[in-house]
Amino acid sequence: MPTVRVEKGESLDRALRKFKKKMEREGLMRDIKKAEFYEKPSIRKRKKMQKARKKIYQMARMQKFV
Repeated sequence: MPTVRVEKGESLDRALRKFKKKMEREGLMRDIKKAEFYEKPSIRKRKKMQKARKKIYQMARMQKFV
């Protein structure tokens, strides 16, 4: 669990922003959302393949422009 030290005189809004940013950097919200619903292994595999295809396509486009 990420912790945030609040400086003396620091506003609550600023501390909240620090906390949210730290949560985002550690990827906790993404993991929580992913675990919220059960995903069948076949769907998980399909998503993984789509992500790999997209990455290959993007790399090919970058090579084309370089």
